[in-house]
Formats: sequence, structure tokens, C-alpha cells
Amino acid sequence: MKRKANVKWIVEIVIISVVMSVVFSFASSEVLDGAGYFVAFVLLLAFVSLGVVFDIIGVAVTSAGETPFHAMASHKERGAREALRLLRKSERVASICNDVVGDISGIISGATAAAIAGRLSADLGAGSILMSLLVTGLVSGLTIGGKAVGKTVAINRDTEIVLLVGKFMALLPHFKKK
Repeated sequence: MKRKANVKWIVEIVIISVVMSVVFSFASSEVLDGAGYFVAFVLLLAFVSLGVVFDIIGVAVTSAGETPFHAMASHKERGAREALRLLRKSERVASICNDVVGDISGIISGATAAAIAGRLSADLGAGSILMSLLVTGLVSGLTIGGKAVGKTVAINRDTEIVLLVGKFMALLPHFKKK
């Protein structure tokens, strides 16, 4: 049986994507404006890491099964109920984690890398092309390598990862007893 596209969900995800992209882009611009290279590279690594972490969560949610969480919930383990909610909406959770946060992080990290490369080019002059290539290669390698390792970790430790996210959600008032 084919599932119809949920128009409401598509509109919500587009709005979430636009808002997150604007917020991340603005934050990146504000931090990079006048920041030194150290701060710029820390910001770049933060965006790459954010994409990798959310990719891990998205994969873990699609990989994990509900059974262990039912047992945990019956024993009132913190985060188990929230983990079950994540698993029951795994398609949406994966879409937000992998597509929205992951893709936006990739786009913003690319823009941040370009800004760093541009600044390096202006400061170094002659070595600008080489520096640009090195920064771009570094970001690509860290992103792709991080996600490759992350997927393996997410599949092998899916229950622990989903429970950890559930425990984090249990701390937030918005997610309690829904």
C-alpha cells in the first residue's frame, strides 16, 4: 500500500528548514565577522560535528527496535517513553535529523569553509588556491568520514543512542508526558 505524502508535514519541514538555515547562517556570519582563525575553525568543526551527531541519531532511530524500550518503560527508566515516541515517528525523526539538520549543517559548514578560505586567500595571497583546496578537502573528509564512522556506531549501538536522546528529551519540559 502506497502512502500519500502528508502535505502538512511537508509544509512544516520546509518551514523548519528555512528557519534553521537562517538561524545557523546568521549565527555563523555573526561569529565569523571579525573572528580570528581559531574561532572560525572551531565554528567550522562545530557545524561538521552537529551534522555528524544528528546523522547518528537519525540512523539509530531507524535501526532500533521498540522491544527493549517497552521493558525499560515498564521499569520507569528515564527516557524510555520518549525513546518510544522517537521510534514511533522514526520517519519524521530521521528526516529532521538527517535531512534538515544534517543537510543544513553541511551547507553552512561549506559556506563557513568558503569564508575561511577567502580570508586565508586575502591574507596569504600566493598560496590562496592551495589553502582553499586544503580547507575544502578537510571539511569534506571530516564530514564524510565522520558520517561513515557514525553510521556504523549508530547501527551497532542504536538502543543506547536512542535511549540517550530519550533521556535528554525527558529533561526538556516540552517533551514531558506527551
